[in-house]
Amino acid sequence: MLEVTGITQIFGGVTALDTVSFSIAKGDITGVIGPNGAGKTTLFNIITGIYHQTAGTVTLEGKNITGLPPEKLARLAMVRTFQNIELFGGMTVLENVMVGMHTKSSSGLLACALKMPWSISEERRIRAGAMKWLEFTGILDLADHTAGSLPFGKGRLLEIARALAVEPRIMLMDEPAAGLNSQETLGLSRLIKQIRDLGITVVLVEHDMELVMDICDRIVVLNLGKKLAEGTPREIQESPEVIAAYLGDDD
Repeated sequence: MLEVTGITQIFGGVTALDTVSFSIAKGDITGVIGPNGAGKTTLFNIITGIYHQTAGTVTLEGKNITGLPPEKLARLAMVRTFQNIELFGGMTVLENVMVGMHTKSSSGLLACALKMPWSISEERRIRAGAMKWLEFTGILDLADHTAGSLPFGKGRLLEIARALAVEPRIMLMDEPAAGLNSQETLGLSRLIKQIRDLGITVVLVEHDMELVMDICDRIVVLNLGKKLAEGTPREIQESPEVIAAYLGDDD
């Protein structure tokens, strides 16, 4: 589904990523973990077109997407969520999700302003689609609330609903459990599994190891900008190199 090959990122004289390579299987939930400063978010920013890497390639379903901007990646059905929630605070919850369906819209500004019949029909379709994703994420009752008024956990669900509105084939989630309490994290775990059950491949950066070990099919471990290990949750839990990276090496 997704392959990164030889990804290197140098900021000034600092090497944030050093020839990182791995592949993501279609339909899997894959975790990318590592200590702070390992390069996880930098890697996500490269994959999703926010950063331009120093070297290496990114391939999506056999297509080289290296350097494509996020809006073009959205049209290729790749989406992401952010560690710090990014919402349109002055818009309603429903409107935020409708914005996520922009790739499904063809009406221009003039058609919308003149309320042309096809534009009205399209808006109804987009509204119905947005409502479906609000129901899927469990926040349909908040549709008319302003996004800026939501508590943090609900805002996280809204960001996920908006990403789902693109109807992605792959979703990258950057620390989705950050800032959530234990009950919210449990609900998030169930939601991510439900997203996978829709046929969407999921890749997540996460520090909550209980969540990662519970939901991931495979895990990639980064440390100091390099790939340290890759394998099943059990293999990662039993890896001496991973244990040393997190807990320190007595030697």
